[in-house]
Amino acid sequence: MDNLEQKKYPIGKFQPQTKISDQNIDLYIETIKNFPSRLKNLLENWTDEQLDTTYREGGWTVRQLVHHVSDSHMQAFSRFKLALTEDNPTVKPYLEAKWAELQDSRHAPVKPALQILSGLHQKWAQLLRSMTNKDFNKTFYHPEHDRNISLKETLALYAWHSDHHFAHIENLKIEKIW
Repeated sequence: MDNLEQKKYPIGKFQPQTKISDQNIDLYIETIKNFPSRLKNLLENWTDEQLDTTYREGGWTVRQLVHHVSDSHMQAFSRFKLALTEDNPTVKPYLEAKWAELQDSRHAPVKPALQILSGLHQKWAQLLRSMTNKDFNKTFYHPEHDRNISLKETLALYAWHSDHHFAHIENLKIEKIW
């Protein structure tokens, strides 16, 4: 993997698994539960200049990443709720790259996004812990991917997504010696 690919995918690309065990689910739930505090601790005392630094050439700023994660995880939580209460609902895709260019993502303080993540992930982890194996096998239809996606796979994706963006920020901090 070249340096640009390493910076884009510091923990590797998401690899959907054909079989996700109960133990995997427990680990993914812990990742979801702990992500907001890990991210808040990582970003403690960052200046606006640091937050406005891109994690790689051509990439988003740390500020945009934090707002993106907040936006993305709100979408994911809604998709869980839809799939748990409807029969294979069709979800609406959104243009995440364009959302990241909106003024709230480019210039707003990260504190509100971190607060959203904290409350959202607390609710999400509580919901996840209450789910049965049957619930995790429920699906939604994603028109962008033209397939049904299980909540089990979605949980794995968002645990990866949390670690993926955390690694972007952590690697930048290490690289810049902040």
